[in-house]
Amino acid sequence: MVTRTIGNQKENLEFAIECARIFHDDKCDDIVILDVRGRSQVADYVVIGSGTSDRQMNSAIDDAEKMGDGRGYSAARTNRDERSTWLLADFVDVIVHLFEPETRAYYDIEMLWGDSPRIEWRREKAADPEG
Repeated sequence: MVTRTIGNQKENLEFAIECARIFHDDKCDDIVILDVRGRSQVADYVVIGSGTSDRQMNSAIDDAEKMGDGRGYSAARTNRDERSTWLLADFVDVIVHLFEPETRAYYDIEMLWGDSPRIEWRREKAADPEG
């Protein structure tokens, strides 16, 4: 098992970005990363996304957990409600949430951290080989 030092800012940011990219690759929508360093006592980054089905959302959380295990970011805990409208994986320094869109709108956890900077996570587009 890979181990890591809790609090390594560069690694934590890279891990949060990779979680967002996994969610995107798994066809999740409205993905944001919030930098909550200095605002939260429990994490450095919060990743939030929306899914369209319980199967998709469970798969995306599973993929994030597998990636985390390989990087020494094993989830300290996960939570999945019985209808899969809100899934959470707590990787200590990075917490990821996947919501069904109506549940996301209802809880609006982004507003809890509304003054937090948003982190760009999208991959740079490859240059068009045809110019």
